[in-house]
This record gives sequence, structure tokens and C-alpha cells, in this order.
Amino acid sequence: MAPLQSSDKRIIRLCESVVNAPIIWKGEYAYFIHPLSDGVPRQTGEMLEEARDIILEMVDWENVDIILGIEAMGIPLAACLSISTGIPLVIGRKRPYGLPGEVTVDQSTGYSKGTIYINDVKANERVFVIDDVISTGGTLRSVLTAVEKAGAIVQDVIAVFEKGSIVSEIVSDTGWPIRSLVRVKMDGDKVILLD
Repeated sequence: MAPLQSSDKRIIRLCESVVNAPIIWKGEYAYFIHPLSDGVPRQTGEMLEEARDIILEMVDWENVDIILGIEAMGIPLAACLSISTGIPLVIGRKRPYGLPGEVTVDQSTGYSKGTIYINDVKANERVFVIDDVISTGGTLRSVLTAVEKAGAIVQDVIAVFEKGSIVSEIVSDTGWPIRSLVRVKMDGDKVILLD
């Protein structure tokens, strides 16, 4: 597993793209719009490939049994990672299927509430979780708790973007192995990079 280097040209391009992302407001919540987190503006194959390659280098794939992508924008990255590694994937979906062992996840973000359903995660499987953004950590905490409720092991977790320092808080509280590619904070209508 190669350490993430801020001098990596791929990381620099990713940072530049989020700093230049459009901002919208949902109530009192500033929300950046980025191809990897929203699918708009259009996502190029190059951007998706670079994010995938960065993540491929960060994870010890020999210790992962299944990839769990979170709907919606965790899906493209989960698919790319599955194709590249040969590791099967499942998607945490926003609708139930009623399959045996389905785990229900109540999730809350800074701007919405809902339910995610996780299927086909088995006891003792080592799960890699991929998501696009960690904002408040509410969704991620719920999903990782559900993975453990299914009897599986949270092996590794990566989000493309992290708002603030929520990852360090969650890791401190839970010990879960969570990382992000780019840390940002919102400052009115601007995205500011954090160390």
C-alpha cells in the first residue's frame, strides 16, 4: 500500500477540480457539485480512472473479500475497483429488496434523511467500503455499524472527499479504518483545501 502523497499529480488535479467546483445551497448547507460526488458536471473517464488508481494503490486488496459501494456515487468507483481487482461488489441501495439477511440502515446527512439497504454481506467477510463524500459522518457510521451487524469485518474505508475533520473523529470513536483522498471545508461559496 503506497502512502498518499500530496505531490501526486493525480491528487493535485483532484484538489484543483474540487476547489473550482460549483457551489449550491440546500437550506443553510453549502454543497459543492463535483463529477465524482454528483455525476455533474460530466465525469470524464480520466478523472474516474485517476481516482480509481489512487485508491487501488492505497488498499491491501489481498485482505478484502467484497467491495461495498454506497448509492449513488459510490457505484461508479465500486464498479471500477471491482473490475480492476476481480473482487465482487455489492451496493448499499436506497430501496429494499427483502432478501434474507438484508440489513436496514437509517442514514442522515447534513441535508437529507433516508434509508439504505445492504444485502449479501456475509459473516466474517472483510469489507472494503467506498463512498464519494463524508460530510457529517451520519451515513458512514450507520453503514459501518450495519456491516458489523451482518457479522462482517470493516477492513478498509475510503471516501473521495471529506468535509472537515469528521474522519478523525469517527476513527477516534470507533477504531474503524477510514481515510479520504481530499479534505475540504466550506467557507461560504468557496471550497478550501485542508492538510
